[in-house]
Amino acid sequence: MIDLDEFPLVTQPADEFLNPRQRLDYEAERESCIEWLLTFGKDPDTATGYAEGTVEPRCYRMDRFYRYVWEELEGGYTANVTHDHADAWMTHLAKRDVGATHKRNCQKSIKMLFKWRHHEHGLGEWDPEITFSPDSSTNPHDYLTREERGKVREAALEYGAIPNYNNLAPAERDRWKQYLAQRFEKPKSDVAPADWERANGWKTPSLVWTSLDAGLRPVEVERATVSWIDTDNEVLRIPKEDSSKNRDHWVVGLSSRTAEALSKWLDERDAYPAYDDTDAVWLTRNSNRYQTSSLRYLLQRLCEIADIDTTHRSMSWYAIRHSVGTYMTREEDLAAAQAQLRHKSSETTMKYDRAPVEDRQDALDRMG
Repeated sequence: MIDLDEFPLVTQPADEFLNPRQRLDYEAERESCIEWLLTFGKDPDTATGYAEGTVEPRCYRMDRFYRYVWEELEGGYTANVTHDHADAWMTHLAKRDVGATHKRNCQKSIKMLFKWRHHEHGLGEWDPEITFSPDSSTNPHDYLTREERGKVREAALEYGAIPNYNNLAPAERDRWKQYLAQRFEKPKSDVAPADWERANGWKTPSLVWTSLDAGLRPVEVERATVSWIDTDNEVLRIPKEDSSKNRDHWVVGLSSRTAEALSKWLDERDAYPAYDDTDAVWLTRNSNRYQTSSLRYLLQRLCEIADIDTTHRSMSWYAIRHSVGTYMTREEDLAAAQAQLRHKSSETTMKYDRAPVEDRQDALDRMG
């Protein structure tokens, strides 16, 4: 059975718009759609579904489309969205001052929605009246600057941390016990000193630092297994069957700090029952493997801790990966960046062959 916990079945804006019965109907509609897309969506004849990393962000855009229909076209809830509704949303997007890439992604999402409606409800597939040209820019998406990388690395040490158990007065300790009971979903009476150690553990630093070194894609965080990790040689050894978009084994370098954090996490990891029956390196608080949405949430929280302004920035987990490509190209060369990022083609890595904006700003200062 497909686990839909990481998917936005009913977003908060939709929940605020709907009454309880409408909410149940919409949730059922979304659940049916997402399950079909993950199981059959790519090729219904061979029961080949889309990747979770593809479906999850498009679900948010589908939800925005539904809400546009409710708020602007129908004046209320309906699950029966039509081609006319879709064309109206495309016209609305065409008039908005947003990037071509965003418009194209919205259109792809609605095509995906109507592909499901075609196969499951007999509605014809959608042929949009308006199409959007590709973005001509070859720049990578938003990335963390060198300074921001350092701030995120330090924020990972602060994330979820609490005061030392032995340094707390009884009243303070009692308040933190209540916090830990809620955080770990257990009775307050069961909270023990070991929960303090868990709260201040090495899971998040090891995940974040490994991604900062290796530029892990979300799907690679999800697939990462203990067998990848070679702390003695300070590398990840990613087998070809787990390599995203590749056919080769990869050996990816790690910094000494990251290797040490991973070593501490592997020792700590063995103490948690949630990991008894899995070789996953990292699990969420709910014992699920990390997905695109949970990683995006984590990065957003790290940016808040680090006081990094993300206004007008698309701060997905790929911002970490793009920073690796940008600065590895600068410090070494394209070949090093290609190997570190596990690109099959050097052409993919070429987009990082440009000076970061702060370097260009420094050059302007020197030019006077």
